[in-house]
Amino acid sequence: MIEYPGDQLPQLINDLLQCETHTQKSQLLADAQLNLSTEHLSLLFEAIPKEQRLEIWQLLDKDTQHEIFVTLSDDSCLWLLQTLDDSEAYALLDEVNVEELLELEEVIPERFVDYAKKQLDEAQTKQYDLAQQYPPEQLGHWVGFDFLKITEKATIAGVKKLLHKGLPQYSEVVYLVSRQGSLIGELAVNDLIKADEGDNLLALANYDFSSLHADDDLYEAAEVVIHSEKMAMPVVNTDNKLVGRLTISSAYELRQEIADEAAAKAGGLREDEDLFASVRKSAKNRGIWLGINLATAFLASWFIGLFGATIEQVVALAVLMPVVASMGGIAGSQTLTVIVRGLALGQVTDSNRNALLKKELRVGAVNGLVWALVIGALTFVWYSDIMLSITITVAILLNLVAASLAGVVIPSILDKMKIDPALSGSVILTTVTDIVGFVTFLGLGSLLLL
Repeated sequence: MIEYPGDQLPQLINDLLQCETHTQKSQLLADAQLNLSTEHLSLLFEAIPKEQRLEIWQLLDKDTQHEIFVTLSDDSCLWLLQTLDDSEAYALLDEVNVEELLELEEVIPERFVDYAKKQLDEAQTKQYDLAQQYPPEQLGHWVGFDFLKITEKATIAGVKKLLHKGLPQYSEVVYLVSRQGSLIGELAVNDLIKADEGDNLLALANYDFSSLHADDDLYEAAEVVIHSEKMAMPVVNTDNKLVGRLTISSAYELRQEIADEAAAKAGGLREDEDLFASVRKSAKNRGIWLGINLATAFLASWFIGLFGATIEQVVALAVLMPVVASMGGIAGSQTLTVIVRGLALGQVTDSNRNALLKKELRVGAVNGLVWALVIGALTFVWYSDIMLSITITVAILLNLVAASLAGVVIPSILDKMKIDPALSGSVILTTVTDIVGFVTFLGLGSLLLL
């Protein structure tokens, strides 16, 4: 048997695409299902060109199909449902649980959502209806329902029997609720295991606990859980009734979702775009930002045009202009990345923004001074012109400082305007650093070299 750990996924993809027979593909996929995680199998499936995916899909066993289906990107999930026969598509939805359905309903056609809802049992239907009371951006829409709760009338013996039946993952406490369902306390599982059956259950409870609210922002709640040092936190509604919980695993998944989305948007992409999405869809997703970039590029070119006479007389300025623009762009992008990440994680606030700005300006000044001197020296060696060397030295220094300033200010302003800085920040930043760099470099050139 060939083993394919996650870091050998590219080799498996190559093997599958180069297989000449159906039997060889079947054997490779059988081995892969034994050795790869669900996440890696999903990545494998999405790495196959669409014209070959259906064959690969049909070689997977039914359990693997379901596991992969609920972890696919939005585009891949929708493509699969639209490609399969209805009977096969409906079969995929037979085992979907509440959490999975809440994820899928934002992507798949309504007729599939209606079918999946009919497959839920009574308890799951109540959970689904509860989730619908909150919009997708609020925690209540996504709470987990796998937790243990008991009422004030429970006994130690009764709770121990409950524990023997098994605990959901990430369970370090059992929630204590009133007869009306209000959350009043937590009981540590370890304390319950050690307790004697005659002990007073209510005396073991912790009544000084923290909880989340169902109408909390989803991603802010995730950060609270991550920093709480707890395996999970309970979620209550406005009446203090226990509606679910958010686990540490889900919280980290949400944080990663923010990071993935920010990384994709920084390139003008959609985070869930299929690797083999149609040319039309991919072109549409990316085209708008190429257009915006074109507009900003013409703006930078217009500023260059103001110094056309200078460039005609000092050709070296035209040769060295890309150096100035490139250094400013890279320095600004570095700062922008740090600030966008901090904004996404809630680390950048009005209170610390000025201190952060001063720090980044100092970084820009240090790097600017060092690299300005290096570039100035190289320019002198190249052209043997001290005034040209001074011109580019000063321009690089000023541009790197300006880039650091822009890298903090631009995403902060966009965030205040409720515009995603990960999506548009890089385009605006590049324009600013280009214009500052060109105007500074060419303006100094006009003063010092003519």
